[in-house]
Amino acid sequence: MRLRHDLRHLDRVKDAADFGAVAVLYGGGSSEREVSLLSGKAVLAALKRRGVNVQAFDPAQRPLADLLTLKIERVWIALHGPGGEDGTVQGALEFLGVPYSGSGVLGSAISMDKLRSKRLAQAAGVSTPEFVVLHAASDLELALERLGLPLIVKPASQGSSVGMARVERAEDLPQAWKDALRFEPTVFAERCIAGGEYTVAVLQGQALPSIRIETPRSFYDYEAKYLRDDTRYFCPSGLALQAEDELAKLSLASLDACGAEGWGRADFMMAGGGRPLLLEVNTVPGMTDHSLVPMAARAAGIDFDELVWRVLETSLVRTRIDT
Repeated sequence: MRLRHDLRHLDRVKDAADFGAVAVLYGGGSSEREVSLLSGKAVLAALKRRGVNVQAFDPAQRPLADLLTLKIERVWIALHGPGGEDGTVQGALEFLGVPYSGSGVLGSAISMDKLRSKRLAQAAGVSTPEFVVLHAASDLELALERLGLPLIVKPASQGSSVGMARVERAEDLPQAWKDALRFEPTVFAERCIAGGEYTVAVLQGQALPSIRIETPRSFYDYEAKYLRDDTRYFCPSGLALQAEDELAKLSLASLDACGAEGWGRADFMMAGGGRPLLLEVNTVPGMTDHSLVPMAARAAGIDFDELVWRVLETSLVRTRIDT
């Protein structure tokens, strides 16, 4: 089996039966497993409320080939992080001929790689914070010289701020680098931007209202995203109309530069003079009670169940071809 791709149009679905048998892929084996389980359970409940024939599927507990045995007709991907958001599971589903939600193999792989997505976004005219790749210990001094302090250390292909650290003292940089290397071999340092943090969700080619994020933490890390109740979210974000429109255009351009499609999210820091700098693109954003895409959707008049439905509609651009 294989899939035919037609990204020129996206059909709207009125009857839940038109989706056929659906599986929500959640859990998996990445460092973001617990968040994925929360997202997947919320998505599963929403689809059930809308009458979709849906079941949960954890690829950490059974082989993906079981989707064929279960006669699954399409998949809602709620897997976060490596193995689920980086093109790996998308490629496996392509091989099995099972249509799936969101971005394809290329868009998923590029967006998960923060370095390559930054470079492609820059080529498309979207600015990002200055950065230095930390290939070896000798690059630490170069990062300090070019970026100054404070700076942010990031693994290149982790989500949910896993492995990230804010470095305020030069003597702490070697340990932050070593900690990030525990997650993967490609690590970089990025200039720390003092301005506000904003995020823009994209759904079926349309940008949703931006969200401004404020946290008492040193930066918007894993704890601030998922565990704390004192992180503040503002939607509408308070931007002037022209600035809101500009941020929406940059978000759409960022996803397009990375080959992302269907739905996703672009995160920005606002530098001096109101200049947005892209941090990263997310192709499978969280769908937990702390998550940003549902918040932006509500501001646009789209409730959670409808949001989940529309993400499932993005799987319609891929049609199974029996061979």
